[in-house]
Amino acid sequence: MKAFVFPGQGAQFSGMGKDLYESSKEAKDLFELANEILGFDISKVMFEGSADQLKETKVTQPAIFLHSTILAKCIGEQFFPDMVAGHSLGEFSALVANKCLSFEDGLTLVSMRSKAMQKACEMQSSTMAAILGLEDDLVQDICSQIEGVVVPANYNCPGQLVISGSTASVQKACEKLSEAGARRALLLPVGGAFHSPLMEPAREELAAAIENTSFQNPICPVYQNVIASAITDPSEIKKNLVSQLTAPVRWTQTMHQMINDGAKEVVEVGPGKVLQGLFKKVDRAFPCSSASI
Repeated sequence: MKAFVFPGQGAQFSGMGKDLYESSKEAKDLFELANEILGFDISKVMFEGSADQLKETKVTQPAIFLHSTILAKCIGEQFFPDMVAGHSLGEFSALVANKCLSFEDGLTLVSMRSKAMQKACEMQSSTMAAILGLEDDLVQDICSQIEGVVVPANYNCPGQLVISGSTASVQKACEKLSEAGARRALLLPVGGAFHSPLMEPAREELAAAIENTSFQNPICPVYQNVIASAITDPSEIKKNLVSQLTAPVRWTQTMHQMINDGAKEVVEVGPGKVLQGLFKKVDRAFPCSSASI
């Protein structure tokens, strides 16, 4: 069984998608449609923009979504998934690729999501930090003892967990986690506390949009971040997609579940090779590759 996985925020790079645009009429048409939907020339930013421009949440999320979904369409018959999953933002790419969401609706939701998250980030000082070399249970326990908001946000792979919350609480948690033996407790250069209760205003805003969007029966199961298991029911997919903004990304659990359910190979669709690296942390010999046209 083959699993196709889709990266999230952080995988962007200047020049992303330009090869697709120049080599495929279908890709060119989709990029031009995206420019119309978003109301600005995102393809120009993707192909020529600086690293700082690409870091803006309102650009980053649609850019990665476009790279992933357009690549999935362009590889044609090579895209035959038995299962799909996406890391955070990548879940929207996965849902377009498995035909649960249309390209247009997916991009509209991603654009709304990015703007809503940006607004939530501006409401108070917040951040995220990567914790390396500790058991998940210990990180959870220490975070629960810190005053203020600080929670596990991304279970990326065994020994790598990202925490999220108010800046002061995350900094305090980093001190305590370092004292507990963390190999690294590193503040991340992000704009806010993604996948934490501080994203509640964004969750509420996105919930209404998702509820009013048509979701179809997918061509294969999607392993959703919130529950790390296979889902095909559109109403349940919607519910989990709404919850995702304030709940942790259970990627470690997702990888284990996909392998337990019979995945024998994983193909990463989109910029970078981050997700392949995470699968290798679970099983060094697991077959991984990047999609290409």
